[in-house]
Amino acid sequence: MSLLLRTEKLCRSFGNLVVTRDVDLQVSRGERHALIGPNGAGKTSLVNQLGGQLNPSSGRILFKERDIAGLKAEAICRLGIARTFQKNNLFRGLSVRENVRLAVQAHRGQPYQALRSIQADRALWERSDQLLTQIGLVSGLDRRASELSYGEQRQLEIAIALASEPELLLLDEPTSGMSPAETDQMIELVRSLSSSLALLMIEHDMKVVFSLADRVTVLHYGEVLASGTPAEIQSSARVREVYLGGGH
Repeated sequence: MSLLLRTEKLCRSFGNLVVTRDVDLQVSRGERHALIGPNGAGKTSLVNQLGGQLNPSSGRILFKERDIAGLKAEAICRLGIARTFQKNNLFRGLSVRENVRLAVQAHRGQPYQALRSIQADRALWERSDQLLTQIGLVSGLDRRASELSYGEQRQLEIAIALASEPELLLLDEPTSGMSPAETDQMIELVRSLSSSLALLMIEHDMKVVFSLADRVTVLHYGEVLASGTPAEIQSSARVREVYLGGGH
């Protein structure tokens, strides 16, 4: 697999508090890469830098060999990186289909265009329904987003992220707060995504990590403690001491 994303000596600090320190990370095209570590390890801060929600203090973020460090989130999304958040970011008063349709419309450069041809309007709804079918959310599409179960809301958020047709999808704790059944469903959903789509996911549930990940990177106090295959991470004495041995 060819390299899609890499960071070089990526640092971010808030005064004396360093949240990422000299992070070197690589994600290949089509790779499922998990980012793990104790609470406060810097995982979300790292993903926020990759997605444009937080500017690095120093270092580089190379996406398809272009340095995107410091670009705004909207520009990064247009380049091919989409993300979900730990807390759902939905239009709760709109229907399931309307949420996805707005995302499709924005991706096609028509976010505020009120007058469209019937054919163009139909194409937006068709693409929305394709995405909802892809993520397995096909019933009750006229329900408001606020009426969905928590697991369904996470599915909807992934459909919205996929509307931008990304090459890299950043998932921030996609199974956090889910029941075991919802977690299993999310694992199957992630498995079903296109093999050409690269994923970088923050995840605490080791069942999810070792079910899905091709590679795993462990952060500890903002630094990369280890990076390797799931088998290599599981067999690392240092990782077990710092993280996996702590009840995970």
